[in-house]
Amino acid sequence: MNKIFDTYRPEGFGTVSGYLFVENPNELIDFLKKAFYAEEINRSMNSQNGDIANVILKIGSSCFMISQARGQFLHMRTAFYLYVDDVDEIHKRAAEFGAKVEFEPADMDYQDRQSGIIDPSGNYWWISKRLVAKGYHE
Repeated sequence: MNKIFDTYRPEGFGTVSGYLFVENPNELIDFLKKAFYAEEINRSMNSQNGDIANVILKIGSSCFMISQARGQFLHMRTAFYLYVDDVDEIHKRAAEFGAKVEFEPADMDYQDRQSGIIDPSGNYWWISKRLVAKGYHE
């Protein structure tokens, strides 16, 4: 690994970590807590308008951030690949708590069991379990 990446990172953060700007952060945070067992690590508010300035959430071993979208950050969407042990259970929870189902759980040719959902903020989530104990390029 290049030494430039050999630096302190808070627990749960990788070299690259997601940062979502959404129009209704409380709705998304509530969805992620219910559907994916997200844990809220920290919350800071904008003292001028009371908006969420930054929330750190942790799903499994990964942390990422959410903020209130304004101006040029409105309507940004992203996608996540979420590794879980039980795709069907997490897919069902996501749908129960308001996700739009993109595709139902299925075993894929690339040896993942996977489903796809869209969260209340319009982000795509591929919920996946590796069916073999090897990487994608092995």
